[in-house]
Amino acid sequence: MDGIVTDVAVGVKRGSDELLSGSVLNGPSSNMTSIVVTANGNDNKKFKGDDKMESAPSRVLHIRKLPGEVTETEVIALGLPFGKVTNILMLKGKNQAFLELATEEAAGTMVNYYTTLTPHLRNQPIYIQYSNHKELKTDSALNQRAQAVLQAVSAVQSSNSTVANTAGSENTVSSAQSPVLRIIIDNMYYPVTLDVLHQIFSKFGTVLKIITFTKNNQFQALLQYADPTNAQQAKLALDGQNIYNACCTLRIDFSKLVNLNVKYNNDKSRDYTRPDLPSGDGQPTLDPAIAAAFAKETSLLAVPGALSPLGIPNAAAAAAAAAAGRVGMHGVTTAGNTVLLVSNLNEEMVSPQSLFTLFGVYGDVQRVKILYNKKDSALIQMADGNQSQLAMSHLNGQKMYGKIIRVTLSKHQTVQLPREGLDDQGLTKDFGNSPLHRFKKPGSKNFQNIFPPSATLHLSNIPQTITEDDLRTLFTNTGGTVKAFKFFQDHKMALLQMSTVEEAIQALIDLHNYNIGDNHHLRVSFSKSTI
Repeated sequence: MDGIVTDVAVGVKRGSDELLSGSVLNGPSSNMTSIVVTANGNDNKKFKGDDKMESAPSRVLHIRKLPGEVTETEVIALGLPFGKVTNILMLKGKNQAFLELATEEAAGTMVNYYTTLTPHLRNQPIYIQYSNHKELKTDSALNQRAQAVLQAVSAVQSSNSTVANTAGSENTVSSAQSPVLRIIIDNMYYPVTLDVLHQIFSKFGTVLKIITFTKNNQFQALLQYADPTNAQQAKLALDGQNIYNACCTLRIDFSKLVNLNVKYNNDKSRDYTRPDLPSGDGQPTLDPAIAAAFAKETSLLAVPGALSPLGIPNAAAAAAAAAAGRVGMHGVTTAGNTVLLVSNLNEEMVSPQSLFTLFGVYGDVQRVKILYNKKDSALIQMADGNQSQLAMSHLNGQKMYGKIIRVTLSKHQTVQLPREGLDDQGLTKDFGNSPLHRFKKPGSKNFQNIFPPSATLHLSNIPQTITEDDLRTLFTNTGGTVKAFKFFQDHKMALLQMSTVEEAIQALIDLHNYNIGDNHHLRVSFSKSTI
């Protein structure tokens, strides 16, 4: 984005500046204090006044330079991310509008946000500033349409519907005008992070908020633009495209929601208008410098030809993707670290073998070391950077042995084995030659069956002699409850549903590679299906 200059222009405006008399606006009719976001730094020349005064925040905002065809809904949508919009007055002949928010604080957040990022409607820069008026009065018949739109939005705003995610809730409205997109990612063989989504979707306009979650065993996201038109453009351009070659397909719909209410800034949800939000759930708060960087529209994934598909056709583009979200293609060496640091483990229960089994769902674990002086933490070395990213994105925040584990990239490049003859109490284990690696064989079907942890497990390699009751008993003995079961037609595979994801994780750790009889070792993985 070109350099943005923020001018604080303070002065007295005469007569027509706000184009309204005191009968419409409560407060002084002739003075206006302006904080103007400009793209070129020249707009302050328009605000020459003879009385200098302090900027006076107000919950009424004056919006200028609106495109001629802009709708009330689009102007209201500008304010919704920052709080409840309580009134609007459109001055279409003058390409201006007044927007009243419920609180001065909400209006201040909006003005402050747009001092760092020029707002656009229909690809045209617009200018937002405080009005000196403290309240809008709009009983004029001329404003009936705008009031009707505002009432419709307010009606749905008042009934917040909660997303299936602790990070946020949303307000619903007609999907045709919504600035919020619902994104589902099919064939997710490689991790897609919140930052990767921001990189891709920022090409079409200002992204204000993102919430990611897993629903029906699929990675999904809700993404809110500043402008509904940008949402339309992004949907047209990106729906059906692959982020990487032949995988990670974007399925995009308009949400019925008009505003996302994000509570935390972390790897699952982000409000780019509120870098001060806590991270929640014990995660470290975002560094202020990083938070400020989030507000900038960078587009590392905008490699030439990347949209058809968004695929990463070569190593250079893969490096761009790795920089954007630290993800990489299988078979392309990425700069990503292969070593993970796992913390908040249950030190009474955890073992190198249990970590090997769980993390082995997302890659071929080479070595595991439980730290001698800090036994609730472990280093896990994966076969490549892509696998470590995949394991981190799927397992961070999951429950293992009753504790929510934290998974981050380690600064170590490798996991050191203990010196020969040194007894480290079995805390370090080398799995480099393990026959249990799921991804050793190039082109293995396992690459196509990588799913987030879910309550439903996929079982395979079941001998014909084993019955449903046998399997139900076996899985109940891991300490959970089997809620549903279904054999596949050939009886060699089945789906089994535990009552929680945590129970399913425990069952997978205990029973993957379990000798079930007839020299059959049970294979267990997470499923995207439900029974």
